[in-house]
Amino acid sequence: MKAVIFLAVMIFVIGVASCSADSAMKIYVDGVSLNVEWEDNESVKALMKLAPVTVKMSAYGGFEQVGNLGKNLPRNDTHITTKPGDIMLYSGNQIVIFHGANSWAYTRLGKITGKSRAELSEIFDKPGVTLKISAE
Repeated sequence: MKAVIFLAVMIFVIGVASCSADSAMKIYVDGVSLNVEWEDNESVKALMKLAPVTVKMSAYGGFEQVGNLGKNLPRNDTHITTKPGDIMLYSGNQIVIFHGANSWAYTRLGKITGKSRAELSEIFDKPGVTLKISAE
């Protein structure tokens, strides 16, 4: 009986782990898939429920792309100095992806991984991009 309970608990734990935002939510910028390490917070959980969503983004300040999500998400803003690849929530309804740095009050959503600053600039340093967020 203990073995059956242990097996049931392990199946549950593995199932919960495989449903995390990190493994289940993907982003595409102009159709190109990017790897993201998602934060474990209420904002990311709400974003996952919103997916799939497509956001037209615009360049701002020479260091970021910003776009309206069309819905307010929970926020826990703190003063942050961003780094290239950071994905932030601004003002509760704006998603911001950085290819440079900025200091402001944001809620951290995640970070693009596996791309250098130069590669991020090549992807994001243009007048606008289309961001697709999907739950897979």
